[in-house]
Amino acid sequence: MNEHTPIEVSAVLPCLNEEKTIGLCIEKAQDAFKRLGIQGEVVVSDNGSTDGSVALSKSMGARVVHCSLKGYGAALINGINSARGEIVVMADADDTYDWSSIGDFVNKVREGYDLVMGNRFKGGIEPGAMPFLHKYLGNPVLSAVARFAFNTKVGDFHCGMRGFRKQAIQSLNLKSTGMEFATEMVANAARHQLRIVEIPTTLAVDKRDRAPHLRSFRDGWRHLRFILTYAPDYLFLAPGLAALVIGLILLSLLSLGPISLFGVYFGIHYLALACLLTLVGYNTLWIGIFAKTMVAQKFEILKTPVIRYFSESFRLEFGLLGGALLVVAGVVVDFLIFVEWISNIADPMDDTIHPAFAATTVIAIGVSTILNSFLLSLQNELKSS
Repeated sequence: MNEHTPIEVSAVLPCLNEEKTIGLCIEKAQDAFKRLGIQGEVVVSDNGSTDGSVALSKSMGARVVHCSLKGYGAALINGINSARGEIVVMADADDTYDWSSIGDFVNKVREGYDLVMGNRFKGGIEPGAMPFLHKYLGNPVLSAVARFAFNTKVGDFHCGMRGFRKQAIQSLNLKSTGMEFATEMVANAARHQLRIVEIPTTLAVDKRDRAPHLRSFRDGWRHLRFILTYAPDYLFLAPGLAALVIGLILLSLLSLGPISLFGVYFGIHYLALACLLTLVGYNTLWIGIFAKTMVAQKFEILKTPVIRYFSESFRLEFGLLGGALLVVAGVVVDFLIFVEWISNIADPMDDTIHPAFAATTVIAIGVSTILNSFLLSLQNELKSS
Protein backbone atom coordinates (compact mmCIF):
# COMPACT_ATOMS: atom_id res chain seq x y z
CA MET A 1 0.00 0.00 0.00
CA ASN A 2 1.40 3.40 -0.95
CA GLU A 3 0.42 6.88 0.17
CA HIS A 4 -1.86 7.34 -2.84
CA THR A 5 -3.96 4.25 -2.14
CA PRO A 6 -7.50 5.31 -1.09
CA ILE A 7 -8.11 4.43 2.56
CA GLU A 8 -11.60 3.90 3.96
CA VAL A 9 -10.78 3.10 7.60
CA SER A 10 -7.94 4.19 9.87
CA ALA A 11 -7.31 2.33 13.12
CA VAL A 12 -5.77 4.87 15.51
CA LEU A 13 -3.83 3.72 18.57
CA PRO A 14 -2.37 6.17 21.11
CA CYS A 15 0.94 4.77 22.31
CA LEU A 16 3.29 5.37 25.22
CA ASN A 17 5.59 2.44 25.93
CA GLU A 18 3.20 -0.30 24.79
CA GLU A 19 5.82 -2.72 23.40
CA LYS A 20 4.31 -5.76 25.10
CA THR A 21 0.78 -5.37 23.68
CA ILE A 22 0.79 -3.07 20.67
CA GLY A 23 1.82 -5.84 18.30
CA LEU A 24 -1.29 -7.85 19.24
CA CYS A 25 -3.50 -4.84 18.58
CA ILE A 26 -1.95 -4.10 15.19
CA GLU A 27 -2.22 -7.72 14.16
CA LYS A 28 -5.89 -7.94 15.14
CA ALA A 29 -6.74 -4.72 13.29
CA GLN A 30 -4.92 -5.81 10.14
CA ASP A 31 -6.55 -9.25 10.22
CA ALA A 32 -9.96 -7.60 10.59
CA PHE A 33 -9.28 -5.41 7.55
CA LYS A 34 -8.37 -8.48 5.47
CA ARG A 35 -11.28 -10.55 6.71
CA LEU A 36 -13.82 -7.82 6.01
CA GLY A 37 -12.30 -6.63 2.75
CA ILE A 38 -11.69 -3.14 4.15
CA GLN A 39 -9.03 -0.91 2.66
CA GLY A 40 -7.54 0.23 5.94
CA GLU A 41 -4.44 1.42 7.73
CA VAL A 42 -3.12 1.28 11.27
CA VAL A 43 -1.91 4.61 12.65
CA VAL A 44 0.15 4.59 15.84
CA SER A 45 0.28 8.01 17.49
CA ASP A 46 3.39 7.78 19.62
CA ASN A 47 3.55 10.02 22.66
CA GLY A 48 7.27 9.70 23.40
CA SER A 49 7.84 5.97 23.86
CA THR A 50 11.28 4.95 25.09
CA ASP A 51 10.84 1.20 24.60
CA GLY A 52 10.56 -0.72 21.34
CA SER A 53 6.97 0.29 20.56
CA VAL A 54 7.83 2.48 17.57
CA ALA A 55 10.20 0.02 15.92
CA LEU A 56 7.77 -2.87 16.43
CA SER A 57 4.87 -0.89 15.00
CA LYS A 58 6.83 0.06 11.89
CA SER A 59 8.02 -3.51 11.39
CA MET A 60 4.42 -4.68 11.37
CA GLY A 61 3.39 -2.21 8.68
CA ALA A 62 1.74 0.42 10.90
CA ARG A 63 2.25 4.08 10.14
CA VAL A 64 3.79 5.88 13.11
CA VAL A 65 3.12 9.57 13.71
CA HIS A 66 4.81 11.33 16.60
CA CYS A 67 3.11 13.63 19.10
CA SER A 68 5.33 15.85 21.24
CA LEU A 69 2.48 17.22 23.37
CA LYS A 70 1.95 14.80 26.25
CA GLY A 71 -1.42 13.28 27.11
CA TYR A 72 -4.00 10.74 26.01
CA GLY A 73 -6.13 13.35 24.27
CA ALA A 74 -3.15 14.98 22.59
CA ALA A 75 -2.02 11.64 21.15
CA LEU A 76 -5.50 10.85 19.85
CA ILE A 77 -6.01 14.26 18.29
CA ASN A 78 -2.67 13.86 16.55
CA GLY A 79 -3.57 10.38 15.33
CA ILE A 80 -7.02 11.42 14.12
CA ASN A 81 -5.66 14.41 12.22
CA SER A 82 -3.00 12.19 10.63
CA ALA A 83 -5.46 9.46 9.61
CA ARG A 84 -6.08 9.05 5.89
CA GLY A 85 -9.35 7.17 6.23
CA GLU A 86 -12.83 8.69 6.07
CA ILE A 87 -13.74 6.47 9.01
CA VAL A 88 -11.62 6.28 12.17
CA VAL A 89 -11.76 3.56 14.81
CA MET A 90 -9.83 4.34 17.96
CA ALA A 91 -8.92 2.18 20.94
CA ASP A 92 -6.09 1.72 23.40
CA ALA A 93 -2.92 -0.17 22.57
CA ASP A 94 -3.01 -2.40 25.68
CA ASP A 95 -5.17 -5.13 24.10
CA THR A 96 -8.02 -4.53 26.56
CA TYR A 97 -10.36 -3.69 23.66
CA ASP A 98 -11.08 -6.19 20.91
CA TRP A 99 -9.51 -4.75 17.77
CA SER A 100 -10.92 -7.65 15.73
CA SER A 101 -14.40 -6.10 16.20
CA ILE A 102 -13.58 -3.08 14.00
CA GLY A 103 -16.27 -4.13 11.54
CA ASP A 104 -19.07 -3.53 14.07
CA PHE A 105 -18.05 0.11 14.39
CA VAL A 106 -17.44 0.60 10.67
CA ASN A 107 -20.84 -0.81 9.74
CA LYS A 108 -22.64 1.63 12.03
CA VAL A 109 -20.74 4.58 10.56
CA ARG A 110 -21.64 3.32 7.10
CA GLU A 111 -25.29 3.33 8.20
CA GLY A 112 -25.03 7.08 8.72
CA TYR A 113 -24.00 7.52 12.33
CA ASP A 114 -21.37 10.16 13.07
CA LEU A 115 -20.10 8.64 16.33
CA VAL A 116 -20.31 4.99 17.36
CA MET A 117 -19.60 4.43 21.04
CA GLY A 118 -18.66 1.13 22.60
CA ASN A 119 -20.42 0.20 25.83
CA ARG A 120 -18.43 -2.10 28.10
CA PHE A 121 -21.28 -2.56 30.56
CA LYS A 122 -23.44 -4.06 27.79
CA GLY A 123 -20.71 -6.05 26.06
CA GLY A 124 -19.00 -7.53 29.10
CA ILE A 125 -16.14 -6.76 31.46
CA GLU A 126 -13.75 -9.58 32.31
CA PRO A 127 -13.13 -10.18 36.02
CA GLY A 128 -10.28 -7.92 37.09
CA ALA A 129 -10.40 -5.83 33.92
CA MET A 130 -11.84 -2.77 35.66
CA PRO A 131 -11.16 -1.73 39.28
CA PHE A 132 -14.14 -2.12 41.61
CA LEU A 133 -14.52 1.62 42.24
CA HIS A 134 -14.32 2.40 38.51
CA LYS A 135 -16.94 -0.22 37.67
CA TYR A 136 -19.50 0.51 40.36
CA LEU A 137 -18.87 4.16 41.24
CA GLY A 138 -16.56 6.20 39.00
CA ASN A 139 -17.78 5.30 35.52
CA PRO A 140 -21.51 4.98 36.32
CA VAL A 141 -21.65 8.21 38.33
CA LEU A 142 -19.60 10.31 35.90
CA SER A 143 -21.54 8.92 32.94
CA ALA A 144 -24.86 9.68 34.68
CA VAL A 145 -23.78 13.25 35.45
CA ALA A 146 -22.58 13.73 31.87
CA ARG A 147 -25.80 12.30 30.40
CA PHE A 148 -27.81 14.77 32.45
CA ALA A 149 -25.52 17.72 31.74
CA PHE A 150 -25.25 17.17 27.99
CA ASN A 151 -28.69 15.69 27.32
CA THR A 152 -27.53 12.48 25.69
CA LYS A 153 -28.32 8.79 26.18
CA VAL A 154 -24.73 7.51 26.00
CA GLY A 155 -24.34 4.95 28.77
CA ASP A 156 -20.56 4.57 28.87
CA PHE A 157 -18.94 7.98 28.40
CA HIS A 158 -15.44 6.67 29.03
CA CYS A 159 -15.28 3.66 26.75
CA GLY A 160 -12.00 3.97 24.85
CA MET A 161 -13.16 2.12 21.75
CA ARG A 162 -15.26 4.14 19.35
CA GLY A 163 -15.66 4.74 15.63
CA PHE A 164 -16.62 7.89 13.79
CA ARG A 165 -16.57 9.90 10.62
CA LYS A 166 -13.27 11.76 10.71
CA GLN A 167 -14.71 14.94 9.24
CA ALA A 168 -17.54 15.05 11.80
CA ILE A 169 -15.22 14.73 14.79
CA GLN A 170 -12.68 17.18 13.39
CA SER A 171 -15.49 19.74 13.06
CA LEU A 172 -15.88 19.63 16.85
CA ASN A 173 -12.45 21.22 17.28
CA LEU A 174 -11.57 19.09 20.29
CA LYS A 175 -8.91 20.54 22.60
CA SER A 176 -8.53 18.36 25.71
CA THR A 177 -5.08 16.81 25.99
CA GLY A 178 -5.75 14.49 28.94
CA MET A 179 -8.12 11.63 29.71
CA GLU A 180 -11.07 14.04 29.71
CA PHE A 181 -10.79 13.98 25.92
CA ALA A 182 -13.15 10.99 26.06
CA THR A 183 -15.84 13.12 27.70
CA GLU A 184 -15.22 16.13 25.49
CA MET A 185 -15.78 14.11 22.31
CA VAL A 186 -19.18 12.82 23.40
CA ALA A 187 -20.26 16.12 24.96
CA ASN A 188 -19.39 18.17 21.89
CA ALA A 189 -20.94 15.60 19.56
CA ALA A 190 -24.17 15.78 21.55
CA ARG A 191 -24.09 19.58 21.64
CA HIS A 192 -23.58 19.68 17.86
CA GLN A 193 -26.43 17.19 17.43
CA LEU A 194 -24.33 14.57 15.67
CA ARG A 195 -25.89 11.14 15.24
CA ILE A 196 -24.62 8.95 18.09
CA VAL A 197 -25.21 5.25 18.70
CA GLU A 198 -23.84 2.71 21.17
CA ILE A 199 -22.89 -0.89 20.53
CA PRO A 200 -21.76 -3.54 23.04
CA THR A 201 -18.02 -4.00 23.34
CA THR A 202 -15.87 -6.03 25.67
CA LEU A 203 -13.11 -5.10 28.08
CA ALA A 204 -10.33 -7.59 28.75
CA VAL A 205 -7.70 -7.68 31.47
CA ASP A 206 -4.71 -5.40 30.84
CA LYS A 207 -1.85 -7.58 29.56
CA ARG A 208 0.95 -5.11 30.32
CA ASP A 209 3.48 -5.74 33.05
CA ARG A 210 3.42 -2.17 34.33
CA ALA A 211 0.93 0.20 35.97
CA PRO A 212 -1.63 1.79 33.60
CA HIS A 213 -1.33 5.46 32.65
CA LEU A 214 -4.78 6.15 34.13
CA ARG A 215 -4.79 7.75 37.60
CA SER A 216 -8.21 7.22 39.20
CA PHE A 217 -8.71 10.37 41.25
CA ARG A 218 -6.69 12.75 39.08
CA ASP A 219 -8.34 11.70 35.84
CA GLY A 220 -11.76 11.28 37.44
CA TRP A 221 -11.55 14.86 38.65
CA ARG A 222 -10.50 16.03 35.20
CA HIS A 223 -13.60 14.40 33.71
CA LEU A 224 -15.85 15.93 36.37
CA ARG A 225 -14.19 19.33 36.00
CA PHE A 226 -14.85 19.29 32.27
CA ILE A 227 -18.50 18.30 32.78
CA LEU A 228 -19.13 21.06 35.31
CA THR A 229 -17.24 23.71 33.36
CA TYR A 230 -19.22 23.08 30.19
CA ALA A 231 -22.60 22.72 31.94
CA PRO A 232 -23.29 26.23 33.33
CA ASP A 233 -27.01 25.50 33.67
CA TYR A 234 -26.34 23.03 36.45
CA LEU A 235 -23.23 24.57 38.00
CA PHE A 236 -24.44 28.19 38.12
CA LEU A 237 -27.91 28.95 36.80
CA ALA A 238 -30.06 26.36 38.57
CA PRO A 239 -28.38 26.68 42.01
CA GLY A 240 -28.23 30.45 41.68
CA LEU A 241 -31.91 30.74 40.81
CA ALA A 242 -32.92 28.41 43.66
CA ALA A 243 -30.88 30.37 46.20
CA LEU A 244 -32.20 33.70 44.91
CA VAL A 245 -35.87 32.65 45.02
CA ILE A 246 -35.60 31.23 48.55
CA GLY A 247 -33.66 34.28 49.69
CA LEU A 248 -36.14 36.76 48.23
CA ILE A 249 -39.10 34.94 49.78
CA LEU A 250 -37.49 35.03 53.22
CA LEU A 251 -36.34 38.61 52.74
CA SER A 252 -39.82 39.82 51.76
CA LEU A 253 -41.39 38.07 54.75
CA LEU A 254 -38.84 39.38 57.26
CA SER A 255 -38.05 42.85 55.88
CA LEU A 256 -40.35 44.61 58.36
CA GLY A 257 -39.63 42.45 61.38
CA PRO A 258 -39.71 38.93 62.82
CA ILE A 259 -42.69 36.68 62.18
CA SER A 260 -44.11 33.37 63.40
CA LEU A 261 -45.37 30.72 60.97
CA PHE A 262 -46.88 27.42 62.03
CA GLY A 263 -45.48 27.85 65.48
CA VAL A 264 -41.94 28.59 64.26
CA TYR A 265 -40.28 31.90 65.10
CA PHE A 266 -38.37 33.53 62.24
CA GLY A 267 -36.12 36.29 63.51
CA ILE A 268 -32.84 38.03 62.78
CA HIS A 269 -30.92 34.81 62.16
CA TYR A 270 -33.27 33.86 59.34
CA LEU A 271 -32.98 37.38 57.96
CA ALA A 272 -29.19 36.97 57.84
CA LEU A 273 -29.72 33.70 55.96
CA ALA A 274 -32.13 35.44 53.59
CA CYS A 275 -29.57 38.15 52.80
CA LEU A 276 -26.87 35.55 52.23
CA LEU A 277 -29.01 33.43 49.89
CA THR A 278 -30.20 36.48 47.98
CA LEU A 279 -26.75 37.92 47.39
CA VAL A 280 -25.05 34.59 46.63
CA GLY A 281 -27.92 33.49 44.37
CA TYR A 282 -28.03 36.78 42.47
CA ASN A 283 -24.30 36.88 41.79
CA THR A 284 -24.19 33.18 40.91
CA LEU A 285 -26.89 33.87 38.32
CA TRP A 286 -24.73 36.58 36.79
CA ILE A 287 -21.74 34.22 36.67
CA GLY A 288 -24.01 31.66 34.99
CA ILE A 289 -25.08 34.21 32.39
CA PHE A 290 -21.46 35.00 31.58
CA ALA A 291 -20.58 31.30 31.37
CA LYS A 292 -23.62 30.39 29.29
CA THR A 293 -23.08 33.20 26.79
CA MET A 294 -19.45 32.12 26.36
CA VAL A 295 -20.31 28.44 25.89
CA ALA A 296 -23.18 29.35 23.55
CA GLN A 297 -20.68 31.01 21.21
CA LYS A 298 -19.41 27.52 20.45
CA PHE A 299 -22.70 25.61 20.63
CA GLU A 300 -25.55 27.27 18.75
CA ILE A 301 -28.09 24.89 20.30
CA LEU A 302 -27.52 26.52 23.71
CA LYS A 303 -28.69 29.92 22.51
CA THR A 304 -32.06 30.09 24.24
CA PRO A 305 -34.14 33.30 23.89
CA VAL A 306 -32.83 34.50 27.27
CA ILE A 307 -29.19 33.87 26.32
CA ARG A 308 -29.73 35.51 22.92
CA TYR A 309 -30.99 38.60 24.73
CA PHE A 310 -27.96 38.82 27.02
CA SER A 311 -25.46 38.04 24.24
CA GLU A 312 -27.03 40.00 21.38
CA SER A 313 -29.68 42.48 22.57
CA PHE A 314 -28.63 43.51 26.06
CA ARG A 315 -28.21 47.27 26.45
CA LEU A 316 -25.85 48.63 29.06
CA GLU A 317 -28.16 51.55 29.81
CA PHE A 318 -31.00 49.26 30.92
CA GLY A 319 -28.70 47.46 33.34
CA LEU A 320 -27.36 50.75 34.72
CA LEU A 321 -30.87 52.14 35.14
CA GLY A 322 -32.14 49.04 36.90
CA GLY A 323 -29.14 48.92 39.20
CA ALA A 324 -29.39 52.62 39.98
CA LEU A 325 -33.09 52.31 40.89
CA LEU A 326 -32.30 49.50 43.31
CA VAL A 327 -29.49 51.51 44.90
CA VAL A 328 -31.74 54.56 45.27
CA ALA A 329 -34.55 52.48 46.81
CA GLY A 330 -32.18 51.00 49.38
CA VAL A 331 -30.58 54.36 50.16
CA VAL A 332 -34.00 55.97 50.69
CA VAL A 333 -34.95 53.32 53.26
CA ASP A 334 -31.59 53.64 55.01
CA PHE A 335 -31.95 57.44 54.99
CA LEU A 336 -35.39 57.23 56.61
CA ILE A 337 -33.92 54.95 59.27
CA PHE A 338 -31.11 57.46 59.78
CA VAL A 339 -33.61 60.31 60.20
CA GLU A 340 -35.51 58.28 62.79
CA TRP A 341 -32.26 57.60 64.63
CA ILE A 342 -31.40 61.31 64.68
CA SER A 343 -34.86 62.07 66.06
CA ASN A 344 -34.58 59.42 68.78
CA ILE A 345 -30.85 59.24 69.31
CA ALA A 346 -31.12 58.10 72.90
CA ASP A 347 -33.67 55.34 72.26
CA PRO A 348 -33.04 51.77 71.00
CA MET A 349 -33.72 51.15 67.31
CA ASP A 350 -34.43 47.43 67.40
CA ASP A 351 -37.53 47.77 65.22
CA THR A 352 -35.40 49.11 62.33
CA ILE A 353 -32.86 46.26 62.22
CA HIS A 354 -34.85 44.17 59.74
CA PRO A 355 -35.56 47.05 57.29
CA ALA A 356 -31.90 48.09 57.48
CA PHE A 357 -30.72 44.58 56.54
CA ALA A 358 -33.21 44.42 53.68
CA ALA A 359 -32.29 47.88 52.37
CA THR A 360 -28.57 47.13 52.52
CA THR A 361 -29.13 43.92 50.58
CA VAL A 362 -31.07 45.81 47.90
CA ILE A 363 -28.20 48.32 47.61
CA ALA A 364 -25.69 45.50 47.19
CA ILE A 365 -27.83 43.93 44.45
CA GLY A 366 -28.07 47.29 42.70
CA VAL A 367 -24.29 47.82 42.77
CA SER A 368 -23.77 44.26 41.51
CA THR A 369 -26.22 44.91 38.67
CA ILE A 370 -24.35 48.03 37.59
CA LEU A 371 -20.91 46.40 37.66
CA ASN A 372 -22.04 43.19 35.96
CA SER A 373 -23.84 45.20 33.26
CA PHE A 374 -20.57 46.92 32.41
CA LEU A 375 -18.80 43.54 32.32
CA LEU A 376 -21.46 41.94 30.10
CA SER A 377 -21.38 44.91 27.73
CA LEU A 378 -17.58 44.62 27.51
CA GLN A 379 -17.81 40.89 26.82
CA ASN A 380 -20.34 41.43 24.02
CA GLU A 381 -18.24 44.19 22.45
CA LEU A 382 -15.10 42.06 22.48
CA LYS A 383 -17.02 39.15 20.97
CA SER A 384 -18.32 41.24 18.08
CA SER A 385 -15.01 42.98 17.37
